[in-house]
Amino acid sequence: MHDNSAANALTENGDKNTLEHSLEIPVDAPRFSNLGQAVANQEHGGLHHQQHILVVEDDPTLATLEADILTAHGYHVVAVASGELALATLHHTIPDLVVLDLELPGEIHGWDVLQTLRAQASIPVLITSSSVTNARKYLRNRGESRQMLDHLSKPYSLQALLKRITRMLPHLPSQ
Repeated sequence: MHDNSAANALTENGDKNTLEHSLEIPVDAPRFSNLGQAVANQEHGGLHHQQHILVVEDDPTLATLEADILTAHGYHVVAVASGELALATLHHTIPDLVVLDLELPGEIHGWDVLQTLRAQASIPVLITSSSVTNARKYLRNRGESRQMLDHLSKPYSLQALLKRITRMLPHLPSQ
């Protein structure tokens, strides 16, 4: 067990659970892709490991649409609706890519999740936001490659989402 884990950060506060902003992602936390089993790719006759995507989106309709289209294209998708749930999920497993809404309800916003990801792990992040100016400014200041950090302005088509993910994760399960 990890002494500095999110399990320790998740504490009882009166009658509700709260999650501290600082979260250490354990070095030995399994990546989602390490948990996935090799699955037969019927279309191409080969074997591959499913790539895992964490979708952090508070709009249930959009989260469902994203999860459905990504699952249909061979990804394993976990969708959560808050920054708190995103950090708790990231403590236990590390996805191959995170689709992150910056405008989340609650005490932990998308920016907080992004800062934690950037400080603790090297995971590609596709930011989704209607706040184009702030996201683009952040991307320019970070100077990271677009394969590691990119932005998709809301509203966007599901095809645009797939195209970005294809660029960020070049080894698509459906290829």
